Amino acid sequence: QVHLVESGGGLVQAGGSLRLSCAASGRTFSRSAMGWFRQAPGKERDCVAAISWSGGRIYYADSVKGRFTISRDNAKNTVYLQMNSLKPEDTAVYYCAARETESSYDILYYTKQGYDYWGQGTQVTVSS
Repeated sequence: QVHLVESGGGLVQAGGSLRLSCAASGRTFSRSAMGWFRQAPGKERDCVAAISWSGGRIYYADSVKGRFTISRDNAKNTVYLQMNSLKPEDTAVYYCAARETESSYDILYYTKQGYDYWGQGTQVTVSS
């Protein structure tokens, strides 16, 4: 079991930055693939970034490439999403997700169906 708690959301002006954190409990975080998703009102929940258990594989959605950076600290059971050059269209609830994997497979997932555990979400609002 993995329990996830996001933090770091808030209101920011366009062009600004935020850093989201996702603290995980459970003994399997270090071999869990992690992802950040977002969902705006009336839209699907989409992956913006994902990272394998080792950090060796990383995925970004085209819409955030060059602006967002995902990272993880397995010693702290935490995954981060650094968001720079924020745009109004980045406004959404951001969710952290986890999927336990075999450590021999350095795999990541970028669809909702790939994940077993979800946080409660944190609101990010970017004003123009």
